[in-house]
Amino acid sequence: MTCLAPSFLKVPIAHRGLHDVAQGRAENSLSAVRAAIDAGYGIEIDIQRSNDGHAMVFHDYDLGRLTGETGSIHQRNASFLAEVTLIGSDDTIPTLAQVLTVVAGQVPVLIEIKDQDGAMGANTGPLEAAIAADLKHYAGDVAVMSFNPHAVAAMAQLLPDTPRGLVTGSFREENWGMLPSYIRDHLRAIPDFESTGSCFISHRLDDLDRQRVVELRSNGTPVLCWTVKSHADEAVARELADNITFEGYLPTHQHG
Repeated sequence: MTCLAPSFLKVPIAHRGLHDVAQGRAENSLSAVRAAIDAGYGIEIDIQRSNDGHAMVFHDYDLGRLTGETGSIHQRNASFLAEVTLIGSDDTIPTLAQVLTVVAGQVPVLIEIKDQDGAMGANTGPLEAAIAADLKHYAGDVAVMSFNPHAVAAMAQLLPDTPRGLVTGSFREENWGMLPSYIRDHLRAIPDFESTGSCFISHRLDDLDRQRVVELRSNGTPVLCWTVKSHADEAVARELADNITFEGYLPTHQHG
């Protein structure tokens, strides 16, 4: 099995890059990526797909929160998105290829594949193929992950030597009401870890004491966690996880 590179456990991972709108760095922007590199942090980014098949570094399904545009990112082509300015910065929406060129192996990159199915189901493939095409010749430390086990399984077929993992959590109804209860119950139990060939999980901070998470870690599975927002939360996370994904403060650069 392909294992997570040691770099993913050595330095904290900046959630959506080291973003700070007060400093002109929007989340998932090239400025946030460069700031994380300069500070020596790992980088976590989110990937959505443009309507012409490009892997775009963007968290939301809708453009409204982060840009002056409205509507689904999936309805826009990459050339249009490349001109869309991110609120609070001078950056536009980057492609995964652009981010990888900037990082160039300097720090580890953790890629979250956003669910394209709408219900964590099997309607996957085009986004994963776009990500695989961009990663095919990338030589730096990289790993992919998703809440949707089908997306992780697709990456196993496309890039079997690239480490992959599941994004996991409590899947409470108040946060995941769009999903039927049986799907939330399924995902909460993390039953797809072995079948997807995952080698790590990234679990929600306030649910790290879940028995399944404890069992995975005791068996040697690296447990990352999201999203740590203070030194106090970091202290809790360090007791139950192997590394943190953080935002809103600066954690100690090196751990362990």
